[in-house]
Amino acid sequence: MYKRLIMTSLCLFLMISTGAQMAEDYSPEITPEAIMKVMKAVADWQIDNFTSVPHHKLDWTNGALYAGMIEFAKISPERKYMDWLYGIGKSHLWQPHKNMYHADDLAVSQMYLEMYRLKKTDKDSYLIVAPTQARLDYVISHPSSGSLLLDYGDPQTTERWSWCDALFMAPPVYAKLSAITGENKYLEFMDREYKVTWNFLYDADEHLFYRDHRYFPEKALEANGRKIFWGRGNGWVMGGLVALLKELPDDSVYRPFYEKLFAEMAKKVALCQDKGGFWHASMLDHESFPTPETSSSSFFCYALAYGINSGLLDKEIYTPVVSSAWKALVSAVHADGKLGWVQPIGQDPKVVTSDMTEVYGVGAFLLAGTEMIKFSQNKH
Repeated sequence: MYKRLIMTSLCLFLMISTGAQMAEDYSPEITPEAIMKVMKAVADWQIDNFTSVPHHKLDWTNGALYAGMIEFAKISPERKYMDWLYGIGKSHLWQPHKNMYHADDLAVSQMYLEMYRLKKTDKDSYLIVAPTQARLDYVISHPSSGSLLLDYGDPQTTERWSWCDALFMAPPVYAKLSAITGENKYLEFMDREYKVTWNFLYDADEHLFYRDHRYFPEKALEANGRKIFWGRGNGWVMGGLVALLKELPDDSVYRPFYEKLFAEMAKKVALCQDKGGFWHASMLDHESFPTPETSSSSFFCYALAYGINSGLLDKEIYTPVVSSAWKALVSAVHADGKLGWVQPIGQDPKVVTSDMTEVYGVGAFLLAGTEMIKFSQNKH
């Protein structure tokens, strides 16, 4: 109990002492102009500081960044964002990252396939999609029988989607490629593997995902006795669900399962939002982790805004949730465009400060912004 009080006091001190550093330069108004202004600032800061990012350019961290950046690039009047992304893909010959089966190493292909859609009339556009298609074809024809009992000392346990983050990294790539090629085998494989993970990691009572088997309640609990559900982990799932739903036609036989899962999670996620509009590193123990966490908050804002925009969620119920979420996210942007309050790479709730940032948080923020622009145009 004493240790918990110290942690809570430290978190509150960090919130107070760093709050003055946050920007008031960006309007929290939900208008296309205000949203584009803060999105541009965040995107520019990240590109300007990209040389200091310690991750490989094809790493999952950057894959999440690119997924958000390309959606922003589509609506920006400036070509530099699309040119930046194209340069990254071309310089790496449009290859996914190194490990054949690892979901994380497929995340970069989300940007590749979106780029292909934009460039498909170009003479050599097949070069953009071919490496990703070759990877998926191999995995489908040589499916892994690896265990879902994740153990980072055993690479075979990362060959399937044994951790919830994987549901953002890989399934959207299969869905996108199916839509591009018209081949159903990619959806068949994705749907089968997704449901294996869902059956293993989804808590049907709480309507949230465990990060992996090590966080099952018989193994660990939060300090308040609640189950451990990681904020960003569930953010990954919700972000991935949006990507899937955007690809699945209304009459797809696969769609009802994902719509139902999306609606269940959305209801629970909304209940976990704090009074200031943020979500935290822990979904169910805000007392132990009282500071905001913007990567999860961005993914949830993105997903719930999409739900309203697409008619999957009740506008009257979720509009206040989304509006307060976006205003909170804008308040986390520093004057120079740096996005703060992003939990570092991890797998469970940890203390977060306003100065912490990461590329995947920026990607999630940009995804949220693109849906918020649509939301702002349709809210009346």
